[in-house]
Amino acid sequence: MFSFTDLSGVGVLSDVLCKDENLGIDGGNYTFTKELKYGSMLIYHCPEGYYPYPALTRSCHKNGAWVPHPRRPFQKCKMIECPNPLVLENGLVLPVQRQYFVNNETTYECYSGYTLRGSSSRTCQTNGKWSGATPICSSGISEGDHCADPGTPAGARRTGDFFGISDKVTYRCDSGLYLVGSKERECQESGIWTGTEPKCYYKHTYDTEQEIAEVFSSTFLQSLQVAGPIDNPMPNKKLTIEKSGTMNIYFALDISNNIVEEQFNEVRRAVRKLTTKVSSFAVNPNYEIIIFGSEVSEIVNIIDYSGKNRKSLVDVLTDLENVKYDARENVGTNLNLAFKTILERMATQKQQNEILFKELYHVLIFFTDGAYNMGGNPENTVAKIREMVYMNRKERERHLDIYVFGVGNEIFDEGIQPLVTKRDAVTHYFKLRRGTKLEELFDQAIDEENAVGLCGIHRNYDDNTADSILQRYPWVARIEIKDEDTSTMHFCMGSLVTPRFILSAAQCFFYTNSEKKITVNIVLRIILHPKFNPKAKEAEGIREFYAYDVALLKLTDNCLPICIPCTKETSAALKLVGGQITCKQQERLLVKSFEEVSFLSFIKDAERRDVRRDARLKLQDQRDSCIGLATKINGITADNVKKLVTDNFLCSGGRHPTVDHVTCRGESGGAVFKNYDDYRTIQVGVISWGTKYLCPHDRRAVKQDSDDDSRDFHINLFKVVPFLKQHLGDDTQDFEPLHFLDE
Repeated sequence: MFSFTDLSGVGVLSDVLCKDENLGIDGGNYTFTKELKYGSMLIYHCPEGYYPYPALTRSCHKNGAWVPHPRRPFQKCKMIECPNPLVLENGLVLPVQRQYFVNNETTYECYSGYTLRGSSSRTCQTNGKWSGATPICSSGISEGDHCADPGTPAGARRTGDFFGISDKVTYRCDSGLYLVGSKERECQESGIWTGTEPKCYYKHTYDTEQEIAEVFSSTFLQSLQVAGPIDNPMPNKKLTIEKSGTMNIYFALDISNNIVEEQFNEVRRAVRKLTTKVSSFAVNPNYEIIIFGSEVSEIVNIIDYSGKNRKSLVDVLTDLENVKYDARENVGTNLNLAFKTILERMATQKQQNEILFKELYHVLIFFTDGAYNMGGNPENTVAKIREMVYMNRKERERHLDIYVFGVGNEIFDEGIQPLVTKRDAVTHYFKLRRGTKLEELFDQAIDEENAVGLCGIHRNYDDNTADSILQRYPWVARIEIKDEDTSTMHFCMGSLVTPRFILSAAQCFFYTNSEKKITVNIVLRIILHPKFNPKAKEAEGIREFYAYDVALLKLTDNCLPICIPCTKETSAALKLVGGQITCKQQERLLVKSFEEVSFLSFIKDAERRDVRRDARLKLQDQRDSCIGLATKINGITADNVKKLVTDNFLCSGGRHPTVDHVTCRGESGGAVFKNYDDYRTIQVGVISWGTKYLCPHDRRAVKQDSDDDSRDFHINLFKVVPFLKQHLGDDTQDFEPLHFLDE
């Protein structure tokens, strides 16, 4: 049994009683946690679709009074309301109402010249939130903008209408609402806004079990994946982290007076479920488990994992099971002390082995109502934790995730917001409805079916060795093809898009029908796009035609792949969560009007150097001027240029508005990709052909710039998704398929 030190004078107050007067609620009922005794909580209950107003709970204080004090008129159950949706800019919301209640429906239309992103219709739900995604009427990426319009959530006001690099937008919520997510967001060079999308919540708003499972599954599993070794490809969906001790998981369970025994036991079962599920993925992290009220008691000390007496999971779960709920004299809450305890454990680990500490990933998971009445504000302590882990390096932000699950009869959300991680546009705070089955929620969230295949994982450091190149670009493939007639060797490049398939250019294999002539580990099968035919338009004066220049090579061995468009695997890498994610949403995020991309230079195995080249894709209003230079090719005129350069192609090159690097001989089939963040890579194109060969014979020290007339053309993967889906999404084969999205 874990005991806690009493607050001063608690024993003397044990006989204090509050009065059972004026406590009724119209349309509902109420219960007590400790009858009318000091420290008891009165909890109001209403039918589905209603909430207690004006108070959710009352507490019996030491002077024998209920706080907040009952007033006339009595409490009542009010119908749940959703935030005001009439904040849409450049569009209409119908119907226009003063208030919107459960089951009210709204539709959204944009003015001429604007396109709707998000949901065209939404319904007010019983959890006080609108269904679907925030509607945004956008005119696209305007001149000077770099990020897409971030929109304005229902019930909010936004300041800031410029979306260039380093531009900021700020949000505030209407009266009676509080902000969940980022108050301020900044446009980054990647075209992604910092932080998480803000939302405005009422006190009665909560997150559904499905919402929590989807988001937590995405972020938590990504943490496990990133902590794993980059050089250990995983053949199946199961996560495998053989390098024990690279992740610390800290659990903190609130056992203060506001958390009733039933809620504490549910949290305990949830922690047991989560640790058990993690172990089923062959992950072996270090654990710290504490319970806190006025004081902190450690169930499991993470320092024990650094010595010979490392605790087994069985011992951890046994210690957790032996905890007895006894909050009768534990009326205080010292949330800051819980964070300080974790900070001290981190400091000890760093002191014992600073090199190992740099490799650790830390996941903090708190279960609390967010209230505290002693120990001070925990924000400064959380700032120290971040400082210790980040080490003043932005790329180390991924080494720390702080989650808070709001549990209890009344949750103090505003105090929780500054404590949680705000990164990757995904929330780390979840507000639970009273009675939520956390154990079932975690069972649903941490499931093999949710652990879609890993893609795009890489390390971003370079120590000038062949190994570091492999770790930065683990998906790159160099392909050698032997000419059947002349016995000469031709070279191409490719990218691993599943553990068993390489994506490359069809032109590399059009004139060979033997897998034995191709060297990339062991190739089982060549699959050309069925519409690829370089001679298809000879009659129209086009000597070579590459509109479907993609091919797949099936391998015998499993390798770590890059991400490709329109898959659930890529949605996970992009932190796009929810059942309504579409291929179009990915396209809007990854392929905008002026997109920074990279590709890799063809290199010899023994060379150890930076092989990345950079370019900008010219799209939308930039595209015509870019593809116009294809007229430099014999037989191509302004009249037929779009017959050669179809919509299947992306275009880079030239010197305006930027100078790009050019592709060179032997690089056809290589990936055109974006590093979405410090650890994930998404392929958007395949190198196909160019108008001008500028590369010197010996390219080892040269990143060749484009000139005014040079253009490179790349197959847009968004245009060949049906081909990719046909072969990579086939669940009848002997390999794990990719999971493709709807259009």
